Amino acid sequence: MALNIVLYEPEIPANTGNIGRTCVATGTRLHLIEPLGFRLGEKELRRAGMDYWKDLDVTTYVDYEDFLRKNPGAKIYMATTKGPNLYTEARFEPDCYLMFGKESAGIPEELLYENQENAIRIPMREQIRSLNLSNSVAIVLYEALRQQNFAHMELKGKLTKYDWNLNTDE
Repeated sequence: MALNIVLYEPEIPANTGNIGRTCVATGTRLHLIEPLGFRLGEKELRRAGMDYWKDLDVTTYVDYEDFLRKNPGAKIYMATTKGPNLYTEARFEPDCYLMFGKESAGIPEELLYENQENAIRIPMREQIRSLNLSNSVAIVLYEALRQQNFAHMELKGKLTKYDWNLNTDE
């Protein structure tokens, strides 16, 4: 089982490239709902995703209905600045879908209203309109991963020239 990131009509290739790289680093699937504001072969997308894009598990859909049809029964959490629930209050399932809206408008309000019990938000100061999309994805995704004890992830870093000499008996 793997977590899933869903981008609803993303517009900026660098954001999607960064998100793709985060997905590869965490073993998360990426789902892109069209229309996209860029072509998947764009230089900015590849640059942000670096050489990781070839390892990305990514699926595109012609629209939201196509996404729902191809992922029946998906548990979807919709991240939005308009959400009534904090992302830290959600209990993310190992195979849930974390959905984020397009940079200019977010997720359509009718979808949020229909899914209000799973509409989540990242707290921020009132005068700030929103966070960067790739930062928002990382914040919510890593909370979901934390709740699952970072299953299947490397938990200890390695130095190149040295070994960590941490005394855990104290």
